[in-house]
Amino acid sequence: MKPRGRLKAYITLPVWLTILFAALAVWVCFLNRMAGLLCVIFVAVYFVIVLLVYRRSSRYVTNEMVDFAMRYGTVQRKILNEFEIPFAILDQSARFLWMNQKFCELTGKDKHSNASIASIFPAITKDRIASSEQLNLQVTKDEKVYRASVRKVAFPEMADDNLELESPDQTIILIYLFDETLKEQYEQEQQDMQMVPALVYIDNYDEVMETLEEVDQSQLLALVDQTVNPYFATRGGIVKKTEEDKYFVVFPHKYLDEMTETGFSLLEDVQSLKAYGGEMTVTLSIGIGDVSTEYMKNYSSARMAIDLALGRGGNQAVLKSGDKTYYYGGGARQKDRTTRVKARVKATALREIMISRDKFFVMGHHIADVDSLGAAIGIYCAARQLGKNAQIVLDTVTTSLRPFVECFSPQNGYPDDLFISSDKALEMADMSSALIVADTNRANYTACPELIGKVRPLVVFDHHRPGDEVIRNADLSYIEPYASSACEMIAEVLQYFDEDIHLSHTEADVLYAGILLDTNNFVTKTGVRTFEAAAYLRRCGAETSRVRNLMRNSMADYKARADAIRHAEVYRDSFAISVCPADNIESPTVACAQAANELLNIIGIKASFVLTAYDNKVYVSARSVDEINVQRIMERLGGGGHTTSAGAQLTGVTVDRAAQEIKRMIDEMLEGDKK
Repeated sequence: MKPRGRLKAYITLPVWLTILFAALAVWVCFLNRMAGLLCVIFVAVYFVIVLLVYRRSSRYVTNEMVDFAMRYGTVQRKILNEFEIPFAILDQSARFLWMNQKFCELTGKDKHSNASIASIFPAITKDRIASSEQLNLQVTKDEKVYRASVRKVAFPEMADDNLELESPDQTIILIYLFDETLKEQYEQEQQDMQMVPALVYIDNYDEVMETLEEVDQSQLLALVDQTVNPYFATRGGIVKKTEEDKYFVVFPHKYLDEMTETGFSLLEDVQSLKAYGGEMTVTLSIGIGDVSTEYMKNYSSARMAIDLALGRGGNQAVLKSGDKTYYYGGGARQKDRTTRVKARVKATALREIMISRDKFFVMGHHIADVDSLGAAIGIYCAARQLGKNAQIVLDTVTTSLRPFVECFSPQNGYPDDLFISSDKALEMADMSSALIVADTNRANYTACPELIGKVRPLVVFDHHRPGDEVIRNADLSYIEPYASSACEMIAEVLQYFDEDIHLSHTEADVLYAGILLDTNNFVTKTGVRTFEAAAYLRRCGAETSRVRNLMRNSMADYKARADAIRHAEVYRDSFAISVCPADNIESPTVACAQAANELLNIIGIKASFVLTAYDNKVYVSARSVDEINVQRIMERLGGGGHTTSAGAQLTGVTVDRAAQEIKRMIDEMLEGDKK
């Protein structure tokens, strides 16, 4: 060590004063030579003495300072060693250099141990320490929770103004452990005792009551009450029946995990009830809100959750927790609703909206199919009946869609601008226009998502189950998961829209084709209302032979579909997974869906998943028989659909990676069913 700074200036001050004295002696010489000579002798003697003292005292002063520092360091070290907070020093490789007594007692290590910190606290790794100058991590030891404060200190920072450390530019790591066990316990107790609101609805109340006598109705409701009340009462909950088919429930948060782990067994308990003399089973829908510590926000989330559960077909629980939504149940087969009251109400509302606007934009989902196009044509017919202008937003015309689009050419009496691009629609949109979305309820799946926020009013017609990304704040929303297709829904609406409405055979053909496509030729998801809609279209002039000719595939598409079927992998004896080639075909997504349908014809196959890479995305088509709910699998991939027909669009993944994800989700589903 060597002096520097103020200490060095203090020690060398007499040396610098010699220069001043020498200058003074020279000045005296000019006044009096004898006096000047004496001054010069005095300065010389003074300089020699100062120089000797400086050389002897410099080392002495430094040694005294080092000795003081050592004594001071000893006191400081003793204080650190007896410090009540566990404290340790690590080197750059995250190994112990030293630890105080409390740290030794906590870890059971010797204070001179050279062990790695990660061997005691796996969360504190060398890489995590290197990534930041200061860290605050939560670690556990012997069932206690600690907050580990980790900080880097550079050696130059340890030097003071008086001593210069001639050491390399390295760092040491300081770690403090703060016991937060009680704090965590109090926070957990507070969270456990927080009351969670829930809404429980009998979602098929009207249908069940219609099949029972009055006495049997009371008996069935009593059975439901005796099932719902104990389920929540044993979990510290309070149940209040607000209407004959509605319950309001609050229960402590600590029981929420138990309910989710069992998949809300109340759904199955109620479904197993049988009414006296009745054939239909009762199903429940449950909506739970757990998004905040504020009760009103949780209640609002519970209302949104119950609406989502009912919109998805009922018989399920929906939990809104944080910014995520979780679905439970919903695996039972949906019952077809024969009443068409909702269709009549929606038709009246649509008519009122169309009367109030001059022009309409109609769009379906990205890469439109026949169902999307047919629904858009049906809405165009409704607008034409009122003398309004409707234009269909269509960017991509696939090979499967081209024969239908060509039927609506100017040569056949249709406007030149019936089909417009999304860019054109954005240019033309103004305050006098309205937007109608068909065959999708997700904004990012539409042909032009930007148009949704630009045009009001907004109308949504769809038959897919709504998810987290459902289009919100629509002026008219008709989402009917029980319907087979969007064309079925529009065909019903047209019957109540205007008694004098007329469809040409071409328009009836495309609506009929949309129903055929989504029902796989009336094989899947077909109910009474499906055949009634098909019968209406037949009366309007739809011909099965013309539709069949329009829906025929090219040789390349047929080969791609056959190749996907031939190379299908059977996973766990019941699931067919395959890849449909996208080369040399214009509509690989259509061939993908067709291959998924064909794979279900194989004995023993309960569900099929066909993937194809197209337009920088991986498209997945999932189909199943009634035993498997493929919608739940596709929702985990960010998609959706129905229990037996669903799909997803994946970005940033390969086909192989997507197939592995599907296998992993199948494993999780099967393991969950076993539990």
